Amino acid sequence: MPATAARTRGKILLVDDDPGLLRLLSIRLRAEGYEIEAVDSAHKALGALNRFTPDLVITDLRMDKMDGIGLLKELQMRSPGLRVVIITAHGTIPDAVVATQSGAFGFLTKPIDKDELMATVDRALKVSGSVEVDEDWCKQIITRNQHMKEILQQAKMVAATDARVMLNGESGTGKELLAQAIHRASPRRDKPFVAINCSAMAENLLESELFGHEKGSFTGATRNHKGLFQAAEGGTLLLDEIGDMNPMTQAKLLRVLEEQEMTRIGGEQVIKLDVRIFSSTNRDLDRLLAGGKFREDLFHRLQVIPIHVLPLRERRGDISLLAEHFFSRFCRSGGIGPKRLTAAAADVLNRYSWPGNVRELRNLCERLVIMTDGQTIDLPHVEPLIAHVKMGKDKDVLGPAAPVAGLSLAEQMLAYERRLVAAAVERNQGNISAAARELGLDRANLFRKLKRLGLKA
Repeated sequence: MPATAARTRGKILLVDDDPGLLRLLSIRLRAEGYEIEAVDSAHKALGALNRFTPDLVITDLRMDKMDGIGLLKELQMRSPGLRVVIITAHGTIPDAVVATQSGAFGFLTKPIDKDELMATVDRALKVSGSVEVDEDWCKQIITRNQHMKEILQQAKMVAATDARVMLNGESGTGKELLAQAIHRASPRRDKPFVAINCSAMAENLLESELFGHEKGSFTGATRNHKGLFQAAEGGTLLLDEIGDMNPMTQAKLLRVLEEQEMTRIGGEQVIKLDVRIFSSTNRDLDRLLAGGKFREDLFHRLQVIPIHVLPLRERRGDISLLAEHFFSRFCRSGGIGPKRLTAAAADVLNRYSWPGNVRELRNLCERLVIMTDGQTIDLPHVEPLIAHVKMGKDKDVLGPAAPVAGLSLAEQMLAYERRLVAAAVERNQGNISAAARELGLDRANLFRKLKRLGLKA
């Protein structure tokens, strides 16, 4: 009776011109039950495809004649959807990042840790082949803007990989919403999506929130706390406002990303992690890097796939569309009859610069639904509630608004205060310290005022 061929966990094509590393990887992966084809050049790898159909390719970045990026491009043409992992030395991480932006699933750094190797292979093979994506994955992102549609196409491609994503854009543009959409389109969609605002927490609390702590590890630690990395196990963790993370936590985060493991504060147990990392910021990280306030090695680890989210003023065709969406949503949830904008009111919204972006528009629409009677929202209802209106071609004005029927004195004073504060923040390009000086406030007081007024720094 003929012997039955042993079932394998998957087929992997290894490509590296270092015979020692090629042999080591082959031994490790065969021991784990994978079927291996090992070759020492990109050209041999392409030839091997005639007799071997891999589920995954692991290739060195730097090789003679054709390098790993060249091989990646050839594989994309011949076998679309085939997962490729790049091997790189620490000094060539920026090159590996370029490869990942070109479609590589991820990269491994030399010397290759066995546990990281196996975790990466496992994740890559979990998402190999076609992934059925619910077409509602991005339904919360309302747009007709062509550039935003291209961003969504890029996001859908990125979702199928395990690459880390850096979302950059002004406050209120919807970075977290896009991160959630990418998570919903990914193979991790049935696992948790967890977000933390790194700028909203005191330095001594952020590390505990991220990595957890053991009971008694510091004053006030009355019980074990597992932290957000563990809470997001198998899923996605969004590090919002990563540019505000303090240097000590940056260093620990870098170690966790490199080693895919961590220990809680005050603990000794090493905890293995399987978490995809997204990060977002409204700050200029290049300026922070130049000033030594953000680690370059961490930056390269996080910004594998950079996505810039447009401010609302650069997608003006979406303003009326979004306003209609928000009016419909808030009227429905509040049990209120439908409301519509007059042409004059819509024109003012379209000319406004929206320093608070989509978040500011959403808050305005909710306020208008609640505070206006009847079905029509007209110019006198809108003008007092926005920071400043574009008058003419190049002149912004911030003057006193005419009274609006139906709004109390306190409501109209609050609206005007909001206009002043929002305008100061915009004039100072989001620099809270500068805006606070202009308004005669201290920084902490302005932060509290922004929160009370529904604005975000």
